[in-house]
Amino acid sequence: MWSDPDEIDNWVISPHGAGWLFGRNVTREFNHLNSLSRIARTHQLVQEGYRYMFDNASVTVLTASSYYYRRSNLASVLVLTEGGEHEFNVFGPLPENVEDMEWASGV
Repeated sequence: MWSDPDEIDNWVISPHGAGWLFGRNVTREFNHLNSLSRIARTHQLVQEGYRYMFDNASVTVLTASSYYYRRSNLASVLVLTEGGEHEFNVFGPLPENVEDMEWASGV
């Protein structure tokens, strides 16, 4: 989904040049029509590693900390249980000097 949630009600063309921005009303309608409680999506920078929107009708999960190696954002993994519960495993940003990390030097 190359479209992003935004604090709007319906749809507008994305200022990024591709896709759309979608809002609260269309998210709720989409979830209702498809018998979903929530849309889980990714590939959008969120500082906290994950972000709920529209009263939990949408969640963005970012799995890359230090996005583009120049951000201090957290990363997260959404873990679903058999009982339908969920939780997030959250990971901190990379150290400022990535070369100091053992795996970066090939050790």
